[in-house]
Amino acid sequence: MMPGFGTDRSTPAGLPQTVDRALQVLLAFDRQHPEWGVTEVAAEFGLHTSIAQRLLAALAHRGFLVQDESSRRYRIGPAALHLGRMWEQAGALEILVRPLLAELAEATGHSALLALPDSAHMRCVVVVEGADGRLRDYPLVNELYPAHAGATSKSYYAFLPDEQRARMFTDRPLARFTARTVTDLDRLEREFAEIRRDGWAYTVGEYDVDVATLAVPVFLRDEPYGSVSVGWHADQHDHDPHEWLDLLREASRRITLRLTRPVPRRRRPARSG
Repeated sequence: MMPGFGTDRSTPAGLPQTVDRALQVLLAFDRQHPEWGVTEVAAEFGLHTSIAQRLLAALAHRGFLVQDESSRRYRIGPAALHLGRMWEQAGALEILVRPLLAELAEATGHSALLALPDSAHMRCVVVVEGADGRLRDYPLVNELYPAHAGATSKSYYAFLPDEQRARMFTDRPLARFTARTVTDLDRLEREFAEIRRDGWAYTVGEYDVDVATLAVPVFLRDEPYGSVSVGWHADQHDHDPHEWLDLLREASRRITLRLTRPVPRRRRPARSG
């Protein structure tokens, strides 16, 4: 199995070890480890405390970390937000994901899309149209799908922690978009439980009339990140959703790999003579 960004502790030959160590330390910050102290970093990475201190100080100097003055521990800093925004604006996600969605669209003949959470909605960030054309009369990129309506949203929100999902839906009116939109919270929670059990969601006409959607979640580090889905006009095509489950699951798996694994280094051709 190929190691992830933060799990491979070896520095490839030809790369500066100090820079690589600093990046390894930065990648060690996650939901389970939101803050680190100097001695913890030294123990985790097998470093002398003075080296760990300098690495953390350098990252803080450039804004990638901030130090709590009372506890002397470090957390992720604002420079990470800057890079995150640049990542989105530069279209890097689309470059990585579009080829996988194109394969899915070609195999099914229908539109394939990746959606990410945006408050109480899922936002379509990458879409590739299938042979049958657009689902709507306009491009779906940046289209918002409400959390309670349609498989694109349900396949993600079903896997949020219960308390987080409860905060999202409690005291929030659930709009009805079609006759099939579920607006009863108890029924919605039962559907979320079924989606968690099965690992996928399938809906027909919950958000757009006569549009069927099959979707699976995308996970990063065992946490829900988004959803990948295929949609088609149910009044024009009659499909068994199980037909494409393996395709969607494989697309989800490959998206996870592309977002959590280092890109292999290209080897320079050996010089002749």
